[in-house]
Amino acid sequence: MTAALRAEIRKVLTTRMWWLLALVLFGYLAFLGAVMAFSLTTDPSSVSSSLGTVDKLDGLTIAKTVDTLAVSLGYVFPLVIGALSFAGEFRHQTISPTFLAEPRRGVVLVAKLAGGAMLGAAYGVVGTAGAVLGGLPFLLVKGDGAHLDDRGVLADLVFSVLAMAIWCVIGVGLGTLITNQVASIVVILAFTQFVEPVLRIGLTSVDRLAEAQKFLPGAAAEALAGSSLYSTTGVVTLLDRGWGAVVLLAYAGLFALLGRYTTLRRDIS
Repeated sequence: MTAALRAEIRKVLTTRMWWLLALVLFGYLAFLGAVMAFSLTTDPSSVSSSLGTVDKLDGLTIAKTVDTLAVSLGYVFPLVIGALSFAGEFRHQTISPTFLAEPRRGVVLVAKLAGGAMLGAAYGVVGTAGAVLGGLPFLLVKGDGAHLDDRGVLADLVFSVLAMAIWCVIGVGLGTLITNQVASIVVILAFTQFVEPVLRIGLTSVDRLAEAQKFLPGAAAEALAGSSLYSTTGVVTLLDRGWGAVVLLAYAGLFALLGRYTTLRRDIS
């Protein structure tokens, strides 16, 4: 198991993809953090046209909203890099040597899941740091502080990193199911950028289905983080943090099991 995990980590670190995506993630979240911090400290209603009506927010709520932007808007990055850990091997035809080196496919899957969790945590640190640093000047100058000494804010930062780690694990499981690299990226982008946001807003607008949106993976991740751009603006409500963790881990386990007993049971050529 240790050798398989070491091999998976080496595969990631010997390519440029992981650090290029990390740089883009940092820049993207720094920009969003700056924009959101400026908007919320200047006029919260400036984001109401697309996200709902925003009441006057206190400084602590604004800080938590900005600090958890990685989970709300940046989770596609760990999801993609996780999916590529399997789909990329099928694309470059290295999956056969991988299984020759370690014939126990379950061990390979667990190693990739563990490696994905570590990589996702690193992306969580990078993305969260980007959001915090991007929003920091506006929170200090225009708001009433960044509240980085508040235990609730620190907890949100830690759980944001954990949520990003689980997103990468979900990506690994998804990569076992959709082994075509292009198809997996297209599915991820379509679901994260269009399908789930529309579903969340659509379900919320129907009283009998409003609670269902809480169990979508993006909503569960935001519940785990403890704050959300969507919930702050009043568009949606979230589960408790514990239930958010349970739901998000359930998605990770489901995709991994489906991949293990479908794709990884077939002959690989």
